[in-house]
Amino acid sequence: MEKKDWQKKGKGHRQRLRDKFLEQGMDSLSDAEAIELLLTFGTPRSDCKEAARLALEKFGSLPGVLDAHPATLEKINGIGPKNVIALQFIQGIASRYLHQRIRKKNYMNSSKDVADYLIHAMRGLKHEVFMVVYLDASHAVIDSEILSKGTITVNTVYPRELIKRAIKYHAGALIIAHNHPSGSLQPSSQDIQLTKTLSLVCSFMHINLLDHLIIGDGDTAYSFADHGKMASIRNECTELRSQLG
Repeated sequence: MEKKDWQKKGKGHRQRLRDKFLEQGMDSLSDAEAIELLLTFGTPRSDCKEAARLALEKFGSLPGVLDAHPATLEKINGIGPKNVIALQFIQGIASRYLHQRIRKKNYMNSSKDVADYLIHAMRGLKHEVFMVVYLDASHAVIDSEILSKGTITVNTVYPRELIKRAIKYHAGALIIAHNHPSGSLQPSSQDIQLTKTLSLVCSFMHINLLDHLIIGDGDTAYSFADHGKMASIRNECTELRSQLG
């Protein structure tokens, strides 16, 4: 096939993908087609079908491709710096969209949106990070931020810094979250102890620690509240405070 004919055929294929998305929505595209379409934004005149297939095979899923390190992505045959920029830009846009979408929303009515944002922001990271979502007295989301990076323990997440930041945001309640690069969703003994420590410190400042989420490598998070752990931790804190007088 001559180059001119190949380019014409490729252009027609890319246009069909775009039309399919515009007419039928995201659900009409397979993960491979979605990745292919994203790659064409970086190299609009190249055939990206095989590169998309190889990337999906390498990283296992659409989130896996979007979460992949740029240097690793560029090792895929057919993916160059321009394609990587397109993928990273989409990832960045998604994070900003999810972050801004949760602001000012009531957590009790939007807990899934908050979890979705945290999962997207933390899944796939090769190191542990500790994030905090600040809420006002009516549990509307004020903002969120990464408070600590590295192994998450009571020795690396300083309660004093958490309270300092909470006061700065005039927060009446908090959601904390950290990721497990291993992919496991099971809380460790250190995770439980950290939650107890932070819950106790927050209670002295009349700040309610609503939940602790653990992010793995999937589309769901482990919630201390949903598993009844927050209620038992709060009871322990109440008993301890009464003992301290």
